[in-house]
Formats: sequence, C-alpha cells, structure tokens
Amino acid sequence: MSSALHDWLTATLGHAPIDLAPFERALTHGSQAAANYERLEFLGDRVLGLVMAEWLFELFPGEPEGALSKRLNALVTGAVCADVARGLGVAAQLRLGKQARDDGASDSDNVLGDVMEALIGALYLEAGLDGARRAIRKVWADRPSRQLAAPQHPKSALQEWAAAHNRKTPAYDVVERSGPHHAPRFRVKATLGTFAEAEAEGSSKQEAETAAAAALLAKLR
Repeated sequence: MSSALHDWLTATLGHAPIDLAPFERALTHGSQAAANYERLEFLGDRVLGLVMAEWLFELFPGEPEGALSKRLNALVTGAVCADVARGLGVAAQLRLGKQARDDGASDSDNVLGDVMEALIGALYLEAGLDGARRAIRKVWADRPSRQLAAPQHPKSALQEWAAAHNRKTPAYDVVERSGPHHAPRFRVKATLGTFAEAEAEGSSKQEAETAAAAALLAKLR
C-alpha cells in the first residue's frame, strides 16, 4: 500500500482506506489504463446528488422544490467538482498517460470533475453512504450556504427574459470545438433571433452554453 496516497486520502476525505485499489482506479485516466475512473465516476455522480439533495433539504427547510433544485444543480456541476478537486490537490495524484499530461489533462475541468466524483464513488463502496456524506460535507465546506437566495441558472434566466420581452426562444450553436479528446474546449453562440447574441467558451458543451447565456444576459441588462 502506498503510504503517501493512503495519508493523502485520509487527510483529504477523512477516511483511512482499507483497500487502496478502488481509490487508485478513481485517480487513473483512460490514457493510463483501461481500468480507469469512468465506472466509479458514474456511481459517485449519483451519490453526490443524493448527499447534496439531503444536505440542502436540511439547510433550507422553508424552500420549495424549485429553489432546492436550482441550488442542487449549481453545486454538482463539473466546474464545481473540479474546483473542489483543485483545492484538495487532486491534480498531483492523477495517473495520466504522457500525451494526456502534456496536453494539460491535469488541469482540465472535465478530468478533475470526473475524478472527484470517482473518488466519492470509491469512498461510497468502502465506507457506505455515511462515509461519503461525511467526506462530501467536509470538502464542499460552506458552498451550499454561501448564497442566501437560490441561484437562477443563466439559461433559465435568459429564457424567462426572452418570454417577458416577447423575444424568440434562446438558441445555442457550437461555433468551434478545439483541444484533445480528453480536454476539449467548446465555443458556443447564444442568440435571441437577430435581436442579440453572445459567445463564450467552456470545457463541455453544457458549460459553454451556460457561459454564453450569462454573457448574453449581461449584455441585455
């Protein structure tokens, strides 16, 4: 057992691993081995969603379902997961192939976000829901309570603006895709017919659409 990795996981997640193998797999990119983080990321994504929903239900007892959903969606995005991973030093623990490392995969929101979810999945398998809950609350820290009001997703806000001002429904088009497969960059244009438009980039199509909607809202306001 790697004592350095064991110590890092213990300090980071608040759980001393019994079996390091699932955690090693959670930190392994597809460029390094066929046994990589993808299956664990699938599991961790669902565990994160459940734990976060439970946490928000507890923190905001007076809020309706719609407001809780907005908070949840804002807290489990790939960008937030990647931000948490950066704060924990996950990049230094990644197992990447040379080409992926040279291409900057260790700082990719896609990779770091997926690995964060994979670590949650590995922890859930060994420590159960209680262990996963403790770790998520520890590493997400005060993020769930930072905003007093439930955040409005930029795409929803733009759609509401368009309806209120009798404009066409927002449309989103990918105008450029660049970067390697494991760390793509998307440039998306958001338009309201011929009335207004704005472009923005992101590490996924969804992230770029959100950024473009926010940029267009900023113009309109």
